[in-house]
Amino acid sequence: MGLIGAGLVIGIGGTVAMDLWAWLLARLAGVPMPNWGRVGRWVAQLPRGRVFHTDIGAVAPVSGETALGWVFHYAVGAVYGVIFALIAGPGWFAAPSFLPVWIFALVVIAGGWFLLHPGMGLGWALSKTEAPAKGRFLGLVAHTVFGLGMYAAALTL
Repeated sequence: MGLIGAGLVIGIGGTVAMDLWAWLLARLAGVPMPNWGRVGRWVAQLPRGRVFHTDIGAVAPVSGETALGWVFHYAVGAVYGVIFALIAGPGWFAAPSFLPVWIFALVVIAGGWFLLHPGMGLGWALSKTEAPAKGRFLGLVAHTVFGLGMYAAALTL
């Protein structure tokens, strides 16, 4: 399969685990699901040269933005999986351990905190939201679940 293929598998596996976690939180604790339509709207603005917005909700909707957001979400997960695979190498896949993939999953939250969130008008690490500490905590838990999903997918390989 190679490192690229294995990375795609674990990245998508981690993303599926994260989505299942979000679904469980929504059903059991009433935590709103991520709004992938808003993410898609943000992605659609990138080719137009707009990275940072005051409020992505104030930007005109884009046709297919929800689908674009979902595709972007899975593409990022897949890319993160490939990056981890290339860093960890074949030795890690021969005997996967959770700690390295967990650390990686926590580190890559920086992409959301320092690019996606401020790009959508939510501030650095959700600083402009009503409950930034809660959002950060939920993000760290979600990325832990992402790491667990990557680890579980690697064990199946």
